[in-house]
Amino acid sequence: MADDKMNTRDCLQRAWMNTMELVRDFEMYSKRIEDEEVSEVFKKLAEEQGMQASNLRELYHKYDQNQ
Repeated sequence: MADDKMNTRDCLQRAWMNTMELVRDFEMYSKRIEDEEVSEVFKKLAEEQGMQASNLRELYHKYDQNQ
């Protein structure tokens, strides 16, 4: 059972970190792209990924505290 928790914790942590990296990438793209339409799409994607990262962080911390 402990291995299952460790796997879940590790997966949550990895997903959280990967999602935060996407946020940073999309924010950077939104600032560097001159095409306003494309820039706005990247800005929106950064916001959406930010919400996903927040949800993953909450799950990770909740799961981490229960170990």
